[in-house]
Amino acid sequence: MRNKLFSLSFVIIMILSLSLTGCGSNNNNNNAATATDEPAATAAPADNGGNAAATTEPAAPSGADISGKITFLTNRTDMIGKEYDEYVKRFNEKYPNIKVEFEASQTDYNQQAKVRMASGELPDVMFIPTIPNSDLPKYFAPLDDLGLTDQITFKDFKSYEGQLYGITTGNSTTGIVYNKKAFADAGITEIPKTWDEFLAACEKLKAAGVVPLASNFKDKWPLNDWVYSVPRIIDGDPNFPNEKLTSDTPFTMDNGYGKSLSLLRELNEKGYLEKDINSTNWEQSKKDIASGKFAMYYLGNWVINQVIGAGTTSDNVGFFPLPYDNSGTITAPLSPDFFYAVAKNSKNVDAAKAFVKWMIEESGYEDFAGFISPLKGKESNLTQLKEFQATGVVLQEGTVDDAKVTEITNKAQLDLPAMAQEFVLAKDPQTVFDKWNKAWAKAKKDLGY
Repeated sequence: MRNKLFSLSFVIIMILSLSLTGCGSNNNNNNAATATDEPAATAAPADNGGNAAATTEPAAPSGADISGKITFLTNRTDMIGKEYDEYVKRFNEKYPNIKVEFEASQTDYNQQAKVRMASGELPDVMFIPTIPNSDLPKYFAPLDDLGLTDQITFKDFKSYEGQLYGITTGNSTTGIVYNKKAFADAGITEIPKTWDEFLAACEKLKAAGVVPLASNFKDKWPLNDWVYSVPRIIDGDPNFPNEKLTSDTPFTMDNGYGKSLSLLRELNEKGYLEKDINSTNWEQSKKDIASGKFAMYYLGNWVINQVIGAGTTSDNVGFFPLPYDNSGTITAPLSPDFFYAVAKNSKNVDAAKAFVKWMIEESGYEDFAGFISPLKGKESNLTQLKEFQATGVVLQEGTVDDAKVTEITNKAQLDLPAMAQEFVLAKDPQTVFDKWNKAWAKAKKDLGY
């Protein structure tokens, strides 16, 4: 539709302005996004001086010109029938002929998405699971034509050969989300700035009858930050996860993985996690943090609004960086969350793309979810993020996963959060690393790396 409008506008303007007897469209050069994502030069109506603005882009097609039914597979089961309904109502004010339905992922989203990919039955809109970027063109449509490439963060994370296939739903940093009243009641008057201070705060909370840190150990995924975020900020190298490629023993007690998991193990040994870490409950833990029964999470900022929604007020919830050592200098990770993608074989690709663009620009999902906006320079409305940044924390951006590392990880069936569970509970944590180093080395050799 865009190309048709372009051709029509060009012909009319050239006839009126230059009195030519005929002209041809130059759209043959506009079939693919350019490397710099610059829009093609187009003609525009004459200005008051009678001169055409040759580089002004024509008006985008009306939302009424796009129609179809699309399905979005989401992990946010809590939003179905609630916020998503409100989104669709607003979306349909702009795109009245697009029907949006939501499908909930009731299990591990990453695994479920991969099963759907293997079956060839993908929803129109979904999040990209952990696959090599070289596989993106097999399943997903390029998103360069949305005009967002130069405005979004982490644009290279889900790109391949110069084309964009995924756009982050929002960005997170990771830190300690805490109940301010629980801290005050335990006599904690200052935010911990070192690991020793953090342990002292945990001891005060425990003495006050409060569970210091909710780990949600049994659910496994809440341990993600201990294996993906903390190791690279402890190491100081954003590319630390990809450096596994150069080693047959990437898991050692004295590198980022060992140091990070040793912190979690210490918290458990000192009784600062749930009493029975194999019987945790994610949904209940949000209520327990809100009530002050539990004092802290170590999770991304996305959980802040969920805690507030579980039964407390915004001014009772704070957020500060995890002091993982005693240096007094704190770094925290900046990471993208799930990436929106549009199925390559969708029957309504244009409708699906319109929905993704609207979710990024107009939905306000990032504020609801507690994310930092995927759009560069867009400030968060979350006061807790301002508190977090006021500590002087340095935010370390992550790097794109090396496709070879992903391939080896999949071949070795390496599950880092599961490794964290084993490490914390093992009599000798070195044996856990030995097991996974062996699996890693074999997969690496088998793949010829």
